[in-house]
Amino acid sequence: MIHGGAGVIERAQLSVEQEQGIRADLDAALDAGHAVLSRAGSALDAVEAAVRVLEDSPRFNAGKGAVFDAEGRHELDASLMEGHSGRAGAVAGVTTIRNPVSLARAVMEHSPHVLLIGAGAEAFADSRGEIVRVPNTWFDTEHRRGEWQQAQAREREDAAAGENLKGKYFGTVGAVALDAQGRIAAATSTGGMTNKRWGRVGDSPLIGAGTWADARIGVSGTGWGEFFIRCAVAHDIAARVAYRGDSLQVAADAVIMDTVPALGGDGGAIALDADGNIAMPFNTAGMYRGWIRPDGSRGTAIFRD
Repeated sequence: MIHGGAGVIERAQLSVEQEQGIRADLDAALDAGHAVLSRAGSALDAVEAAVRVLEDSPRFNAGKGAVFDAEGRHELDASLMEGHSGRAGAVAGVTTIRNPVSLARAVMEHSPHVLLIGAGAEAFADSRGEIVRVPNTWFDTEHRRGEWQQAQAREREDAAAGENLKGKYFGTVGAVALDAQGRIAAATSTGGMTNKRWGRVGDSPLIGAGTWADARIGVSGTGWGEFFIRCAVAHDIAARVAYRGDSLQVAADAVIMDTVPALGGDGGAIALDADGNIAMPFNTAGMYRGWIRPDGSRGTAIFRD
């Protein structure tokens, strides 16, 4: 399962050509992850492969398509977790890492830490020859620049414009996978919020908030990160299944459709369990998403119908 962000688009704003391009990139990410699983590869390899495709697409707010911060630059966050081992890795505020999800994996596998940030994370990247570095301007895209300029114009017109961010953020990408050995992994990557300040970090690099995987459940979230952090969204979904016996769908719906909105937030999530059940709730106008089920059936979707 993959997602390319919730709360990012209204139906009337999406042209036929844009929708075709988005679905093509979602399919490419599904293909990348499924190719790993088809040759008996690990769930961890699958989610990394899928998220790398989404990070390299300019259509999503991660990697190449990352939004601009208040200084006109890009700061990227990512995390991933391996369910059966409980290992996890994450990075936040990196500015020259082409594929932050791969650096997050390197943190997990080649450091004693879980989360590295900023210049320290990039210094660690220098110690890993496989991590590709790029100039910060490599992440520039004209449509994201336009969004940033509009956000700054709104801010100049209304000093309080930044107080209510509902509907003003632009997505995240993520993947969850179940492999032939019954292992689960999850990964999430983002460029954060348009015009963000002060080194703001959302839920995507925080284990238990935007990403979670254990022996039974994998979750990747997308939405207004402050609320996903406060609600520990990804872990809460898994905990409802583990401790209360909820089905995956019931647990995911309760957290995304009730808990998060009750505090004023919004967003969505993708989740799967070790039996191959999947859930994709969202409380926004749309959520870019795609799936390949254990029986081989597949699909992509943006809106509810």
